Formats: sequence, C-alpha cells, structure tokens
Amino acid sequence: MTDHPHLLHTVLDTPDVRGLAEFYRQLLGLQYRPGDERPEEESADEADWLVLTDAEGRRLLAFQFAAELKPTTWPTPEVPMQLHLDLTVPDAESLARQHTRALELGAQLLFDRTDDPDEPLYVYADPAGHPFCIFVA
Repeated sequence: MTDHPHLLHTVLDTPDVRGLAEFYRQLLGLQYRPGDERPEEESADEADWLVLTDAEGRRLLAFQFAAELKPTTWPTPEVPMQLHLDLTVPDAESLARQHTRALELGAQLLFDRTDDPDEPLYVYADPAGHPFCIFVA
C-alpha cells in the first residue's frame, strides 16, 4: 500500500449539470453512476452534481453546478484554459469520425492542427466552454 492519495475523478463546473454530463457521456461512451441517471420527467431533473463512470464503475468525470462560468478565450490570453482534457484516437480516420461526433454533440472547434504529420489534433470547447483536445496518439 502506498501513502499517496489517488485521483477519484475530474470535476467540471457548469451552469447546466445534466447537459454537460450528457455531452461527455455520449462523447466518451460512459454511464451514470447508479442513482445519477436522467429522471423520466425532464422537469424533475434538478441535478447539481453528477458522476460518470466507465463500464467497470470507475469514476472518471463529475459535474457540479456553478451559476456563473467564464469560458476560456484560448488561444487569446484574457481567460486561460486553466484545465483541459486530452483525448486520444488511434488514427486519422478515427480522428475525423470523432471530430464529426464532437461537433454534432455541441462542441465548438477552437483550433485545427490536423495538417501536422506528427500529431494531428483538434482543440474544442465543450458546451460549457471547457477546452479539450482530440488527437492521434
């Protein structure tokens, strides 16, 4: 046993907890932690904290309510990234497919470096304005 804390999950602030959780649930193929699933009646959804897990139940991302959130202005420096997620795909074909999916799910393209032969990538903002990258690793 080591005497170190371990990372439980990464938490993202958002004014729309369910909306951002749904974006990442669909983008990454995750599932809700038991008890966090979408209620049958949309109007009954008052979630201010949700957790997404992988298929084995390991927590990966959590979302907490923030009434105000100033999205990054990256690549201009007024509001820095502060934190971003790096997501990888195995090849250029997968990158193109995931690019289309990210945009369909509501991501905003911030930067396109797909012409880089060593590490083609896209940088996006999620629906709450948090940046994330998808690149070929």
